[in-house]
Amino acid sequence: MRPSEFSFEKAAFYLTCASVVSIIFSIAVSNILLTLAFAALLISNQRMRFPPFLLPLAVFFVGTVISLLVSVDPSGGRPQVRKFFVYLVVLVVYSTIRRLVQVRAVLLIATGIMTFSALWSLVQFAHKWMAARDLGRDFYTYYMGERITGFMSHWMTLGGQEMIITLMAGSLLLFSAERRWKPWIGAALAMIAVSILVGFTRSIWFGTFLGCVYLLWFWKRWVLALVPIPILLLLLLNPFDVRERVSSVFHPHGDTDSNEFRVICRRAGLRMIADHPWFGLGPEQVKAQLLNYIPADVPRPLPSGWYGHLHNIYLHYAAERGIPTMLALMWMLGKMLYDFLRALGRCGPEDQEARAILRGAVAVMIGMLLVGYFELNLGDSEVLILFLSVMTCGYIAADSVAAGVIE
Repeated sequence: MRPSEFSFEKAAFYLTCASVVSIIFSIAVSNILLTLAFAALLISNQRMRFPPFLLPLAVFFVGTVISLLVSVDPSGGRPQVRKFFVYLVVLVVYSTIRRLVQVRAVLLIATGIMTFSALWSLVQFAHKWMAARDLGRDFYTYYMGERITGFMSHWMTLGGQEMIITLMAGSLLLFSAERRWKPWIGAALAMIAVSILVGFTRSIWFGTFLGCVYLLWFWKRWVLALVPIPILLLLLLNPFDVRERVSSVFHPHGDTDSNEFRVICRRAGLRMIADHPWFGLGPEQVKAQLLNYIPADVPRPLPSGWYGHLHNIYLHYAAERGIPTMLALMWMLGKMLYDFLRALGRCGPEDQEARAILRGAVAVMIGMLLVGYFELNLGDSEVLILFLSVMTCGYIAADSVAAGVIE
């Protein structure tokens, strides 16, 4: 191998790693680094690889393009086609990162950066708490409209990233044989968990909880019997009105945290799907036409909430791009889950590192699918890039198991 060729391979690797971890604080920086990583990969002549979900992804892409072409506003939907650029992260991660020790290093660095984002979010929370007090406002009502965001621009984006990192790092903590970094990663997870708690995003709570239940079930099942204890203590002590946020699932505080707008969005989405089952309304048309599909029996003014999407990936993609394209997306996610579970079934006692990464990937998938019922989480580029990166890491671990490589 020529020296210049070797340097471009190394450059592609480091740029890829930097792109993955920088998405936690800047999508612009991450995209620039992703472009540079892809360019370095092309110049290096290194063999490119793509995980075995290329076919369903291609079907999803083709379905999106067809939906765009038959929509009433093709030019308005082009941002959704341009968003496919982020899937380059799968190509560069799978092509440049080959060893489990490299995967672990990227995940640990990402956890470290996520910890600083969580720390900053707690500073934001303290400022909001004091601001509500100084204004003489009820904190719960004051806070719900403008919650902590960390290094991101929205609390859902922060929560989605925190859930992914929590489950991946938590899996390494429970299942990895490497112990040197476990004390500090435990402290990092505690910081991130507090940030998730005071983020007041219920779907993130539920998704993270269910992913953690999966991890604990395969670690030490008896620990699950202890899980209700901290939850009951939390509800009893009720720090920062957490109990009110939990109870709002069943008893909303008027219009402050009502779920009624989500119900309305879903009813509108079902009407969209009924009218356009094959190709949907077209990319970006759900946002443009949603108000036109709200049933006539819904009283005006509408409840407070965001009416820019359907707050449900299953309904949203079916309404926007058609049922077949939505099923292609589910095919892709289902194939990832199947491949990881299959690889876990083949793990031997010596495959501890691979098992840790695969367990984390499955837990993330569980969390993402649950949160996706309540939010358009896969439509958020910052969350999508991180999600695709850890799914690709799952495939690297699966390859390690298939090859019988022990690290």
